[in-house]
Amino acid sequence: MNAPGPGVGTPQDGTFLVRPIGWVRSPLADPGAAPKQGGAGAPDAWLELVPQVAPAAAELAAGDRIVVLTWLHRADRTVLRVHPQDNPANPEQGVFGTRSQDRPNPIGLHETTVLAVADGRIQVAGLEAVDGTPVLDLKPALRPAGG
Repeated sequence: MNAPGPGVGTPQDGTFLVRPIGWVRSPLADPGAAPKQGGAGAPDAWLELVPQVAPAAAELAAGDRIVVLTWLHRADRTVLRVHPQDNPANPEQGVFGTRSQDRPNPIGLHETTVLAVADGRIQVAGLEAVDGTPVLDLKPALRPAGG
C-alpha cells in the first residue's frame, strides 16, 4: 500500500487535509432559507475556482452535467436525525437516509448543469449551497445505463 501524501494523515490519527478548489458565489446567504435539495427553486450560482486548478475545467462547456462536491461549512455537525425536507409532517429519519446538510460530515453532493465557463469560473443551474461554501471537487455526472 502506498504511504499517504502530505497532509493526508493515517488511519491511526484519524486526520486528513482537504483543500477547496474554489468557492460558491450565490445569492443564497442563509442556510435555513436555502432549498433542501437541488431542483427545488435553488438559484443559479457561480463556482469560482482557485487559479491553480482553473485549467482543469478547460474542457467543460455549457450543457455539461456535473456533480459538485461541497463542504457545507455552516451545517450543524451534531445532527443525526431530521424531518426530511425540513417538513415536520415527514417522520424523522437518520441523516444518512436524507440530503440534509446537517450531519456529522456535511459534504454536499449537487448534480447540476453547466451554464457557462469563463475566466476560472463556472456558472451552474440551481445550486442549493450558500454563498462562500467551499467547493471540494467536480465530477462529470454519470449517464444512465445504456445512455
